Amino acid sequence: MTSSSPDTPGEHSIADVERDTGLSKDTLRVWERRYGFPTPARDALGERRYDDNQLIRLRHIRRLIDAGHRPGGVVALPLADLVALDTQGAGKRIQPRASAVGEMACPALAQWLPLLRRQDAHGLRQALAQALTERGLARLITECVAPINVQVGQAWLDGQLAVYEEHLYTEIVQSVLRQALGQLTQARAPTPPRILLTTLPGEVHGLGLLMAECFMVMEGCHTVPLGVQTPLPDIVAAASTSGADIVALGLTAAQNPRDVRAALDQLRERLPPQVEIWAGGQSPVLLKPQRGRPASAGPVFWPMTQLQDIVLGVARWRAQAQALADAA
Repeated sequence: MTSSSPDTPGEHSIADVERDTGLSKDTLRVWERRYGFPTPARDALGERRYDDNQLIRLRHIRRLIDAGHRPGGVVALPLADLVALDTQGAGKRIQPRASAVGEMACPALAQWLPLLRRQDAHGLRQALAQALTERGLARLITECVAPINVQVGQAWLDGQLAVYEEHLYTEIVQSVLRQALGQLTQARAPTPPRILLTTLPGEVHGLGLLMAECFMVMEGCHTVPLGVQTPLPDIVAAASTSGADIVALGLTAAQNPRDVRAALDQLRERLPPQVEIWAGGQSPVLLKPQRGRPASAGPVFWPMTQLQDIVLGVARWRAQAQALADAA
């Protein structure tokens, strides 16, 4: 996130703001001249310093631009208007699926965020492990981890969590999920489809990808995780070398939707037609209709707007594979 100077609490350099929001220094300077915002102060050396209120406004502006708004329509808006716009668009974003009727909400949720704010890593890890024992891996993810992910993201957006606290949360959740995943892979032999998992270049968030992998392994799939930010040529090469049937990509709203769609189109052109692309996460791209390809060619990618779609996707793929085998 940011690193405030000790003698000027709540003030951030332009480099801090760039790292926090993903908005480049050049973009911030252009907006300052063109729209009159942001309005940084200057330190003794003449360097720009941004306060917390400007940082929070810039986070909302970035989210709105990622959702399709133009800078000229949002940059100069006051915070209240930005929040209202962001709230209106929330219904169009992909939301975690609600628990099935009759399932109780995870009682640990009320404890996790306070544990995180106290940086009680041991307590948070124990709470996660207990929820895993009580609910199993699938329900831990859908009923506990997915909702708290939203809470953590919102707390960060509102300036209530520092980046190191968000990182602490991510590391602990990943460690618990990886341990559970390791136990699953040792307990059963994988079967097709073989799924390669990664994110596009510039997408550094991998927790959603790990959650998806857990569901794939629970369905008995053979997974090939590459981590985050794999260049497109390397994705194509890895898919060929591993014999992947599916390339699964984790997307978030942090990247420009136009860039994401362009990368998906390029990947579709480079991969063999029988290799499917599954795209899941929080990108607005997943909610837009796909055009420009004949129906017989299939979609550019299969959107996975909730983790439970993975179960349906695996069943569909296996049914198609069995039909082809029967026809051969």
